[in-house]
Amino acid sequence: MFIENLRFSLNASVPIVLMMILGYICRRINLLDDHTTAKINKFTFSAALPSLLFMDLSTADFRAVWDGRLVGFCIVVTFLSVGIAVVYSLFHKDKAERGEIIQASYRSSAAILGIAFVKNIYGEALMAALMIVGTVPIYNIIAVAVLAATSPEKKGESKKELFLDTVRGVVTNPIIIGIGLGMIWSLLKIPQPVIMEKTISYMGNMATPLSLIALGASFKTSEAKSKVGVTVGICFIKLILFCGIFLPVAVNMGFRGEKLVAILVMLGSATTGSCFVMVKNFGHKGTITAFSVMLTTICSAFTLTLWLFLLRTLGYI
Repeated sequence: MFIENLRFSLNASVPIVLMMILGYICRRINLLDDHTTAKINKFTFSAALPSLLFMDLSTADFRAVWDGRLVGFCIVVTFLSVGIAVVYSLFHKDKAERGEIIQASYRSSAAILGIAFVKNIYGEALMAALMIVGTVPIYNIIAVAVLAATSPEKKGESKKELFLDTVRGVVTNPIIIGIGLGMIWSLLKIPQPVIMEKTISYMGNMATPLSLIALGASFKTSEAKSKVGVTVGICFIKLILFCGIFLPVAVNMGFRGEKLVAILVMLGSATTGSCFVMVKNFGHKGTITAFSVMLTTICSAFTLTLWLFLLRTLGYI
């Protein structure tokens, strides 16, 4: 079991790391420049990622497997995780970088990794879909609010202007629109024509590789050296602390099997690559975010396996 889980985790994480390395190499040999990378980020943020989220959510049958207790648990834990991330960010002197720290600390690759991870173990991912309902909308709404509030481009604005800009950013955020439309589509059980389904699938399938290539191309090792300390802290919070605090609570509440694995993915998976797309679109440097995604992705291959092994040994999954 341990070897199988280790093999799965490596199969899930190593290709992601290799795509980021590919982006970095492309930048080093001038296949990509800053202008092109910025355009890729913009396209991914505005079109590819919303298509991916719509594709995942619109095809999930939430009515058949709805579990309000699981969704409620995910919502509460998400808010508590954000609170912990906010506290950690306050120890960082540069206020403009606090938004990056908060997002990188709490935001998991739930939509991208969650379904694949749970499906690989149980053959279906219905509980992962419910976990996504309880987390991904909150992830994105809070990310938009935090990144807008700490954006270097927003300095000098009054509190009213900043509030209106934040609300406007939440309402018009392409990722949030994609989530909303996907949930409505699923609840109303609207059929998708083949042409529409294939087109959205093509768009959605581009999101992950493009975001990872752009992330790698934007990564600057010279800047990352000064961010090692804060990034290691983010990695510890993301992969160890949240699981250590909230997994025992989930077990005591009676969550087992697929539901518990979905919660584990929510708590202990790597910082999602879409974080980088969002920070760049709000005018942040993105160095902390890029470094966090790379470090948590590498480390999560081992930490997730260890958490799985522990839960399996204790008989909870």
